[in-house]
Amino acid sequence: MPSPVSPLWHPFTQHALRSQLPKAIFAEGAYITTEDGARYLDAISSWWVITHRHRHPRIVEAVREQSSRLDQVIFAEFTHEPAEQLAERLITVAPEGLTRVFLSDSGSTSVEVALKMALGYWRRQGESRSQVVVMEHSYHGDTVGAMSVGARGPFTQAYEAVLFEVDRIPFPGHGQENATLKTLETICEKKKPAAFLVEPLVLGAGGMLMYSSEVLRGMREICARHKVLFIADEVMTGFGRTGSLFACEQAQVQPDILCCSKGLTGGFLPLAATLCRDEVYQAFYSNDRAHTFYHSSSFTGNPMACAAALANLKIWETDSVRERVSILADAQRRQLKRFEGDSRVEQVRQTGTITAMNVRTTSRGYLSNIAPALHESFLASRIVLRPLGNVIYVMPPYCVDEEDLDRIYSAIAASLDAVTAL
Repeated sequence: MPSPVSPLWHPFTQHALRSQLPKAIFAEGAYITTEDGARYLDAISSWWVITHRHRHPRIVEAVREQSSRLDQVIFAEFTHEPAEQLAERLITVAPEGLTRVFLSDSGSTSVEVALKMALGYWRRQGESRSQVVVMEHSYHGDTVGAMSVGARGPFTQAYEAVLFEVDRIPFPGHGQENATLKTLETICEKKKPAAFLVEPLVLGAGGMLMYSSEVLRGMREICARHKVLFIADEVMTGFGRTGSLFACEQAQVQPDILCCSKGLTGGFLPLAATLCRDEVYQAFYSNDRAHTFYHSSSFTGNPMACAAALANLKIWETDSVRERVSILADAQRRQLKRFEGDSRVEQVRQTGTITAMNVRTTSRGYLSNIAPALHESFLASRIVLRPLGNVIYVMPPYCVDEEDLDRIYSAIAASLDAVTAL
């Protein structure tokens, strides 16, 4: 049975419409068990964070071992071995040219750090470059700076007064790629912005919108020509979601600044990292204390989170994770075939292990009136899927098998029956 009414205020939840949520008590592999014994198949990796599986034993053991020695320490006063090793390993596996690692604790804060790095960099160069360019429909988090560089809509309406303005380029939909690149070129020429921030290959909360590696590479080349800092937000796309460890790899793109979080610890503990080129770091390196990079949170560089991230990277190094990712992508592709020619959906798409489709309806966008019915249908099937309005997407842990995928896509087909019958 669902939990009794609780004092908790849950994220992205309208409690007037959904006052009780199931109480999770156990997770294993791709499944979450609730107190009434129901098992839910986690088809979105618990908000895109679980990569290998829930409670991977090697990550569990790494955190347990670290907790017996050092749990937390002020990172402005001390360093520690898990953080040092993690920084070295991230530099090794990240796109070439990134040499400095700033740790934080969420995707939103990794983006805030990136923005402050970029703006501070130009300030230290003595140039008044403060404009930021982003892609329309993008989402970069829920803190004020991250909201400012994201799409305006239901997420941001109440906070418009405190958000700063940015320039936006159009999403490079099919046939619109050149318009996107031309707009970016024009803005870079005329406004000399400080930075361009983009989700590479896939825009997540904006509707799982997907574009080509050629466009990503073109945007990077434009920024390089105009000396505009290129920031890759790999919070969602990193750690295998698009088929490679980082999405930038598929376009041979080396960003100036890169943000990562969700899959950094395999989804086990909150941790984020913002990587940058050495020239960005050097802009703050000074005998003048006023030039210090002023950003932190209390749990920056938490040793147990760093231990989890190290264990995760070791799994990528020693196990056949890339092969599993490739197998999962192929299996997802086969599952999508059942929707070919289905008039109830459109824009059926895939990048790596991420699939998505739009339900045909006159009610579109995040507040589409079919979203609650879709959600209820998935919960009734014991599948964790949270549609983005009329967009259904699948982003499972890499441990799912063919039987799991068949359950997921059968539930999607059943949900289409449910909403079209309304």
